[in-house]
Amino acid sequence: MQFVATCLFGLEKLLGEEIDALGCRRIETMDGRITFEGEASDAASANINLRCAEHVFVKIGSYAATTFTELFDGANALPWEDYIEKDAAFPVKGHSIKSTLFSVPDCQSILKKAIAKRLGSKYGIEKLPESGTKYQIEFFLFKDTVTLMIDTSGVPLHKRGYRPASGAAPLRETLAAALVLTARPREDVLIWDPFCGSGTIAIEAAMIMTGRAPGLFRSFDGENFKFLPKSSWQKAREDARNRINTDSKYEVWASDIDPDVLTFARDNARRAGVENIVKIFEADARKIEKPDRRGSIVCNPPYGERLMTPRETNELYRAMGKCFSHFDPWQIYVLTSSEEFERLYGRRADKKRKLYNGMIPCNLYQFFKPKNDKTK
Repeated sequence: MQFVATCLFGLEKLLGEEIDALGCRRIETMDGRITFEGEASDAASANINLRCAEHVFVKIGSYAATTFTELFDGANALPWEDYIEKDAAFPVKGHSIKSTLFSVPDCQSILKKAIAKRLGSKYGIEKLPESGTKYQIEFFLFKDTVTLMIDTSGVPLHKRGYRPASGAAPLRETLAAALVLTARPREDVLIWDPFCGSGTIAIEAAMIMTGRAPGLFRSFDGENFKFLPKSSWQKAREDARNRINTDSKYEVWASDIDPDVLTFARDNARRAGVENIVKIFEADARKIEKPDRRGSIVCNPPYGERLMTPRETNELYRAMGKCFSHFDPWQIYVLTSSEEFERLYGRRADKKRKLYNGMIPCNLYQFFKPKNDKTK
């Protein structure tokens, strides 16, 4: 069976490594999505364990289409009856990029008719009731090739379930996990987020280091699909529970200048089951001091589009540069949309990586060499 896992732009490498770790075989990688092959039971494993994916789809088929006739015929030729029962609902949505057929509403309508005709003819009924299980069909038209899929995730995977409430401008959980993975968390290295807000980075770090699967405590649309083995969801959850390291001595620090938002962080950490691992406290990130231990700062400070005016942002980045310079030889990871960050911070990053926080283009500035390292 083939699957498609989608992700935020820039997370493809990390997501691919996660897919490899599941024992699945990658087939194709493109911006924001990876096609891979596995068993039907891997739908459950992928949804429960992938930290950087937004959705996991079952791929039904792909074909070329530059006309609405080709779009209809290609969809009508696929074996939808192997996936969708006769009383099921099957709404259609999708995207078209760099394709002749650019009207999404028209594509939705034609694909819906094609699939309905196929199912109607196979089940011997003229009008499908669509009163049963919902199978969300998604199409992706890219350079005149259409890929048709069924969404097994439902609610996006970044919604782990531990963060029903959060502070202003929250960081998506999948991106927070990616920041932590980029920082290469280790048992003997403290991770500290001094702009923790609702605690997402710290919580994701604690979950990673204690082996807590991100989707362990939520449900997925695929659990109701008859073509996916029911037992696979129970087994994937049991396996995930068995991987949790309850004896871990790992510690994460999460601090913020706003005492009110720390209430959200504490509640979220408790819901995620990591309240004993994440140390949450009030502190001004411009005045923090380095503890006598190895560590990394991983943070997503406020920037122009998030919470602060440009002038306030510039002043904050200058203060960060002065304060964080005393943390050498700690590694520093800062996610921001500011193109002026390095100049304001007072130091050129050792590595810069393009990422997206929702629809906002950002850079992850990585500092892992001592500031006065002459080899730079």
